[in-house]
Amino acid sequence: MVRSFQTRRLRPRRQTAPWTPSGLRSDVLKAAVEEDPRQSSWCLAERLGHSQTTVLRHLHDLGYVWKMPVWIPHQLSATQLQMRSDIAVSLLSFKRTTTWLGNLVTGDEKWTLYVNYHHGRQWLKPGDSGDPTPKSDLHPKKVLLCVWWCATGVIHWELLPSNTTVTADLYCRQLDTVAAKLTGKMDRVFFLHDNARPHVAKLTRQKIQDLGWTTLPHPPYSPDMAPTDYHLFRSLSHFLDGRQFKDDDDLKSGLQTFFDQKSPDFYKQGIYDLPIRWQYIVDHNGTYFVD
Repeated sequence: MVRSFQTRRLRPRRQTAPWTPSGLRSDVLKAAVEEDPRQSSWCLAERLGHSQTTVLRHLHDLGYVWKMPVWIPHQLSATQLQMRSDIAVSLLSFKRTTTWLGNLVTGDEKWTLYVNYHHGRQWLKPGDSGDPTPKSDLHPKKVLLCVWWCATGVIHWELLPSNTTVTADLYCRQLDTVAAKLTGKMDRVFFLHDNARPHVAKLTRQKIQDLGWTTLPHPPYSPDMAPTDYHLFRSLSHFLDGRQFKDDDDLKSGLQTFFDQKSPDFYKQGIYDLPIRWQYIVDHNGTYFVD
């Protein structure tokens, strides 16, 4: 007996969004991640009705990596964003060329610890706990470092005596010292510092005017526009990591070693990177330059 077969016309399959072999739609997963990047793989798995293993595998296929976001100094308001953008525009148009950056002087203060514990990752075998790292004291011994520098290197630095803070009067005396060391080296000074209270006090403003320096505008909450923060002190923090100092002389020797071992290109780069940051801030409507 011969069986006959009826030929069926197959309907064309309707085009849909791409599916992964597990049935998890790539576009749905991507949309869920973009809606809230802080969702864990467990949350995504529960939300989309798939196993965590499936979600992790396809997140990897989509190029996502679970990592900590970058910290920013401050949650900027709309007004602060606009101020940062406006100041960046003014600095970009300050001069026709950037040669004036060779006459830029900047500086700031930083608390420096005598004991700097290093808390980093270690290569360990299963079951090993690694070398323990002690927690820092609640009130560690520290001293305030004050430093001023330019594209050619450090002009002046000092450690303040214990229990001493920067006042407008002290800051003015420090500026006199910086000015004396610049005599015969710069015919004109463009001065950049932040908006700490001693820096913007009436006495300080008068001192800077008497010195004949031109103060550059600096928006609040903007360490990414201050070379001392984003360049010099960041490198200094790496240098101090894990180091311990016996006394003031030992700490001073260590700091002098750090300043001396930096090449002229290091200081020049920190200053001449400013226009790149200004342009970024203008192009991104005042948001932080994150690196």
